[in-house]
Amino acid sequence: MNKNLIKDIEYIYPSISFDDLVSNFNMLNDFEDRYSYIIELGQKLPILPDFIKTDQYKVEGCMSQVWMIKGNFKSFNDRFAFAADSDSSIVKGLIFVLATIYTGKKITELSDINEVSHLEELGLQDRLSVNRRNGFAAMIDKIRRKQ
Repeated sequence: MNKNLIKDIEYIYPSISFDDLVSNFNMLNDFEDRYSYIIELGQKLPILPDFIKTDQYKVEGCMSQVWMIKGNFKSFNDRFAFAADSDSSIVKGLIFVLATIYTGKKITELSDINEVSHLEELGLQDRLSVNRRNGFAAMIDKIRRKQ
């Protein structure tokens, strides 16, 4: 694959912090509103080029199709960023949630992040189906893997 094409990928830089996301979730009383909000967040993802939507970048373990490529946060080689897409609206929103958790963090600290506590803060830990939780875990695993 042409490295210049990879270099030009638009990574996900969330417009809000995780703390802001929690505040927004707390303003929504029922889960249907939160679910709709997650879908809305997914619509904010940058478009992932089709040449990335291959088996090489596919996240294994997701029921939906998910592709992810990892990179560096802006010009900081020690900070994490990624680009991802899915064929599922809700999964796109969960990708955005992951971006609020991981983007900009030091690469050496990624494995120290407790995603379960983040899901609990959002009230999602018991609301996601087993398949969605497994897919969420598969995306986290891909984020944490060295390669």
